Amino acid sequence: MSQHFLLSSRARNLSLGAVLRMTTEEAERRFVGIRWPDSKPVCPNCECETVYECRRPSGALRWRCKACRQDFSVTSGTLFAFHKMPLRSYLAAIAIFVNEVKGKSALALSRDLDCQYKTAFVLAHKLREAMASELKGMHVGGAGRVVETDGAYFGGYVKPANHKENRRDRRLAENRTGKRQVVVVVRERDGRTLPAVFKTEGGALGWIASRVVRGTEIQADEAASWNALTARYPMQRIDHQSLYSTGSGVYTNGAEEFFSRMRRAEIGHHHHIAGTYLVRYAQESAWREDHRRTANGAQVHGVMGLAMACRPSVDWCGYWQRAQQAA
Repeated sequence: MSQHFLLSSRARNLSLGAVLRMTTEEAERRFVGIRWPDSKPVCPNCECETVYECRRPSGALRWRCKACRQDFSVTSGTLFAFHKMPLRSYLAAIAIFVNEVKGKSALALSRDLDCQYKTAFVLAHKLREAMASELKGMHVGGAGRVVETDGAYFGGYVKPANHKENRRDRRLAENRTGKRQVVVVVRERDGRTLPAVFKTEGGALGWIASRVVRGTEIQADEAASWNALTARYPMQRIDHQSLYSTGSGVYTNGAEEFFSRMRRAEIGHHHHIAGTYLVRYAQESAWREDHRRTANGAQVHGVMGLAMACRPSVDWCGYWQRAQQAA
């Protein structure tokens, strides 16, 4: 029996210990190399290449642009703009975050980094936003390709009563909290995973049509929500009440694997992922599922590159300050 990839040495080419042993200058060079591959800084304000280094008295690395005379750092204009922690701590946070198979809770991250829960909460969501940027504008499928689609409900949990006679049917609308939403996923065989959040599975049909290329064969379960897709795509259906896979290769096991990972993250780490940011947790799970056979060092550099390519977060830059003003 062959060894599982995660148990092999190929899966481990960056350790947290190696990150923590880095000096401040080594961490700075790592971020500079990710943002500017030729290690030549460029002003994020006017894109002038004529800049010179001018460190602050505290030792913080800064450059000054000769054209606009603005000072900037390696994180200026990126997802980590206005950062307060040392760059080595951000590198450690990324390593800790991607090394988790199912996800990382903000409370555990705050303990690992020795920072406030609020700091870890925002930082984790910024990393999810970086992961989600990889999915922007992505399409799956094509001629001769197979895409699996399925939906699963998350959030809005109603705890059942202890005694059987007092239990309520939680499938009925009057016994729900109203927070429960469905995550719909389209996953290409041997390809990428795209999730989105809707009130019902039927509400995802337009999104599926916009993200799955025409001519793709779609495989789905017996749910009536997918019936309308037969007018646009060749389809294969499987009745999960009787079997999970057919001998002819019709199944949705890939989509079920994604939901299994996300469900374990909900139960074991986050406990509550309903609401506005449910889609971010779904996108994080999709990124983890797609990169599950990538070495952890490559995962760290990939997330760093995505964060450096993103603009400052609209949702999370000044999040707690806005919440305090609104209170």
